[in-house]
Amino acid sequence: MMQSPGLILYIVGFALLLGPLVFFHELGHYLAARLFGIKSEVFSIGFGPEITGWTDKRGTRWKLSWIPLGGYVRFAGDMNPASQPDPAWLALPPAERARTFQAKPLWQRAIVVLAGPVTNFLLALLILMGFALAYGDNRTPTTVAGVERGSAAAAAGLKTGDRITALGGRPVETFEDLAYYVQLRAGERVRIDFDRSGVAMASDAVIGKRHVKDKFGNEGDIGMLGVHAARPVFVRIGVLEAPAVASRELWALVRQTGQGLGQLITGRRPIKDMSGVVGMVKFSGEQLSMGWPDFIWLVAIISINLGFINLLPVPMLDGGHLLFYAIEAVRRRPVTPAIQEWAFRGGLAAILCLFLIVTFNDLGKVGLWQHLAGLIG
Repeated sequence: MMQSPGLILYIVGFALLLGPLVFFHELGHYLAARLFGIKSEVFSIGFGPEITGWTDKRGTRWKLSWIPLGGYVRFAGDMNPASQPDPAWLALPPAERARTFQAKPLWQRAIVVLAGPVTNFLLALLILMGFALAYGDNRTPTTVAGVERGSAAAAAGLKTGDRITALGGRPVETFEDLAYYVQLRAGERVRIDFDRSGVAMASDAVIGKRHVKDKFGNEGDIGMLGVHAARPVFVRIGVLEAPAVASRELWALVRQTGQGLGQLITGRRPIKDMSGVVGMVKFSGEQLSMGWPDFIWLVAIISINLGFINLLPVPMLDGGHLLFYAIEAVRRRPVTPAIQEWAFRGGLAAILCLFLIVTFNDLGKVGLWQHLAGLIG
């Protein structure tokens, strides 16, 4: 029977998920700007009209706004949160102009922009370090404890006792590495390298597909190799080991995020698999209802996704700014304001279109379109 956490948990979960992630992202920009002596005029969580706020002694307006879909830091001299130059910039007194974003060297501006996504990755790293210290390092070996009949592993000739060493040419050291690789590659042909009694062997197989559905009604297809692991092995680690363990896990999750996005762009994964704000509200409430460890793990995953997506070279995102700075570094002069304006408009249009698509997907997943069809029929 399908479960629902309830409206209150959905709202609370979403607020506890997105609010802190946006805050830390924008805090990265803000702190980097302060480091270089750039004045921040506004620090906003959310967009649109202000709900509440205050102005600190440095003249920064800290505020909470009505549309909870992100946030921004507006620096002195900016026309808008996209950090486009203000035409009146040259009219500022020299002392004030020196504290504006545009007055700083290219490398400082790039660091300020980069600081937001980096902060998201650092937050995820700290969470992963906490999990590593609390639960240990997952070192479950890739030794096969069982093979499912009719599976990809069975077709490849794997047997109990074999140790899988690589998939698609990528080394796998733990069963977790194996799972990360397989889950995103349903239906793909893969070379399986394995060790059998000290003899290196290899075989090809097509990764199977399994349709899964959880207790909340979320469903989808994942890749399955069809092998069972032996008893899970978690090794207790100390504080000094935690950063390395967490960094390895962070890299695995970043790589998986990039591969999933690549599959969506190339059409290897259907666009219906994408989720947006509605899906985030749903997932956050569900994970919160399962307990704090599950919810905090979701925070780490979304933080990684937020950092990764913001680095994409799309105007309006941090990666778009960095792309313009890279062009400026090569050309020795900035891109013209007119080109930037059109690029930001195009980027905004693309983001809005994507927002509509993922929202349409999310509403379908929660059954709205089916419900409306029933009412019309």
